[in-house]
Amino acid sequence: MNKILVIGGSRGIGKEIINELINDNLIINFSRNKPELSHANLTHHTIDILSSELPELEDISTIVYCPGSINLKPIGRLSLDEFREDFEINVIGAVKVIQKYISSLKKSSNASILLFSTVATKLGMPYHASVAASKSAVDGLVKTLGAELAPKVRVNAIAPTITNTDLASKLLRNEKVIENMVERHPLKKILNPEEVAKMAKFLISTDASSISGQTFNLDAGIVSFKI
Repeated sequence: MNKILVIGGSRGIGKEIINELINDNLIINFSRNKPELSHANLTHHTIDILSSELPELEDISTIVYCPGSINLKPIGRLSLDEFREDFEINVIGAVKVIQKYISSLKKSSNASILLFSTVATKLGMPYHASVAASKSAVDGLVKTLGAELAPKVRVNAIAPTITNTDLASKLLRNEKVIENMVERHPLKKILNPEEVAKMAKFLISTDASSISGQTFNLDAGIVSFKI
């Protein structure tokens, strides 16, 4: 079995990624809250990714970094501290984990890193300045680390549109808002975390062994189409 390190697997997309992978892999989860799932293949560490010391781990084949933020405000209302906080959770946390476990990853025959971006890095959207800036840095990491770590470690990212998770609950606050969100997307849907998890499962699998340095829009057509 592969040993997969998931950061932020207690809820949302991270939780569904663990559910998708747990039967066939050994999963180590880092998060502040313990996942509800109990399984012989799951080991949990209660960790604040920005402030906690990371444990020593061996034989890691994959890192999946799920933490993110949705901090939507007009530029005049965004403080510099909010920009820093979003950058810390989206970028610095990922770099901290990668630096800690890169030696272990390089020993694996199917090593990969999966990060998360957003459609807001490619589609100009009002009030997304902070998250778009930090996730654009994630896109940059994917490209440069994909080149630097080839051929031993593949690096990719998924850029989802709005996904029905706890993180997005303030945006998806009622049926009318959800209906408007659905209507904005050419495929007339928003994402559920299960389909994001299935994309993640593919990208870290041997079926994607020729894919690296890519950020994949999982966007229900909103970036590519104008209908």
